[in-house]
Amino acid sequence: MAAPATLLDHPVVSSRYFFPRRAAFPDPYWVDAADGSKLGCSYHVVNPAAKTVVYFHGNGEVVADYLPGLPEWFTQEGYNLLLAEFRGYGMSTGQPALVGMFDDVSAIIHSLGVPESQIVLFGRSIGSLYAVHGALKHPHVAGIILESGVAQVAERFFLRVQPEELGTSEAVLWTELQRHFDYAAKLKDFQGRTLILHTRHDELVPVHHAEMLYAAAPEPKTLQIFEQGGHNDIFYWNQDVYMQLVETFLADLSAGR
Repeated sequence: MAAPATLLDHPVVSSRYFFPRRAAFPDPYWVDAADGSKLGCSYHVVNPAAKTVVYFHGNGEVVADYLPGLPEWFTQEGYNLLLAEFRGYGMSTGQPALVGMFDDVSAIIHSLGVPESQIVLFGRSIGSLYAVHGALKHPHVAGIILESGVAQVAERFFLRVQPEELGTSEAVLWTELQRHFDYAAKLKDFQGRTLILHTRHDELVPVHHAEMLYAAAPEPKTLQIFEQGGHNDIFYWNQDVYMQLVETFLADLSAGR
């Protein structure tokens, strides 16, 4: 096996940050990943002319966890939805790679064959890293939604991985993290709208990550900090307001407001 292009894709890192499991579902939508893997996504189309939401889930979830609820919600509102899958998760082949999977974002977007202006990127938890990278590579997508998102990856990285485990120094890892995860640089030239959702008492990704993402995103942008719930139950505790915010955001994009 070839060495990873970055230490951040070392197997030790992948094992600490990704928790893949298998879960099958009907009619997978296959996307060729950048490394040759096959991504088992789920695509739901109601109107080819409508906005398409591309959803990147968290590191302990799989596409099947969101079926049928999320597609029912978005399609009932008149939007198409693609539930993106990570390498090695669900029905996908391959192995997760923190940085390597950045290239899969463009592969997924290109597979849709629709203008960038018709796409909205939605990232939850670690999935926010891929939505933000999508904003860098495709700055003309209509919008990005970041739920319980991560801004400063280095803040979390050293809680699970020590430099000596990778045969390197902390300084080298800091440089790599900044090179690949500079969220402010990635958002700087984004042309669309941004919606950021977070809970004040998120026990895994503190609320200041949402504030940092909001500060970096160009206008127009919206930040909603919920007083109830945590990292994994933000939707449960705030469902009505959460859904209203997302629906209003998508409606404004569709109307060109």
